[in-house]
Amino acid sequence: MLKGSCLCGESAWEVTGPLESAIHCHCGICRKHHGSTFSSYAAAPERAFGWLRRRGSARRHESSPGFFRHFCGRCGSKLPGDPNGGRVFVALGNLDGDPDVRPMAHIFAASKAPWHEWTDSLPRFDTWPPGVDAPVRPSPLRSGPPDGRAGGSCLCGAVVYAIEGPLSFLRNCHCSRCRKARGAAFATNAPFEIARLQWLRGEESVRSYKVPEARFFTQAFCGECGSPVPRLDASRGLAIVPAGSLDHAPGARVHEHIFADSKAPWFEIRDTLSRHAEAAPAR
Repeated sequence: MLKGSCLCGESAWEVTGPLESAIHCHCGICRKHHGSTFSSYAAAPERAFGWLRRRGSARRHESSPGFFRHFCGRCGSKLPGDPNGGRVFVALGNLDGDPDVRPMAHIFAASKAPWHEWTDSLPRFDTWPPGVDAPVRPSPLRSGPPDGRAGGSCLCGAVVYAIEGPLSFLRNCHCSRCRKARGAAFATNAPFEIARLQWLRGEESVRSYKVPEARFFTQAFCGECGSPVPRLDASRGLAIVPAGSLDHAPGARVHEHIFADSKAPWFEIRDTLSRHAEAAPAR
């Protein structure tokens, strides 16, 4: 039996049967919703899925007509959606333990993040794989700040921000908290000096959840759609931007993996980037 939960624990679920059809999705909507490089999902038969807890903080956002993205309104974690065709789609990053399933393909590969490089031999499909009769929804990427600065936004567009100057590097974090928070294999973040970030719209819509026992770990997200957005860490003078929220090609690439010893059992790190077992050394 598999169990999963959101970061704060207000919602939890179980799957009593095997998962199927695991994939990595690179569409722009998934990047915004998860705030990372791509999402990873598997399907559970509806009869095998059950909620253990689903309190009042569970919310949903209609990301395209008739299609809803579900999230925890307290911590911003992604939640399983409503049954569709007799199946419930579960984000692999929210699961506890090894689901005993591995992603079989990349879908919407034509929309992949500009900082991402292919490192495996899984099949790639530009949109849906053959045999799937589903609409191709438009990308939520926007033009960015009108003055030409780099920036980004949440999925619904309520939160918009700008960045002064270039981004120097991105890093992938494989810690279990990031996986829970993003519902993905890892979180891809861009850290930089806090003074370089400016809210253009929607700062009042930003919600945050700090893991009580954590020294720093906090998830910031849009209260309307649940998308991860920049968080400001005044104690360290840093802004930490979820790369999936960017509306431009950052000009930077992933520099390193951190907390690599905690990586998801269903994901393999196949590149030659620097790896740190835990946090990155001080720069």
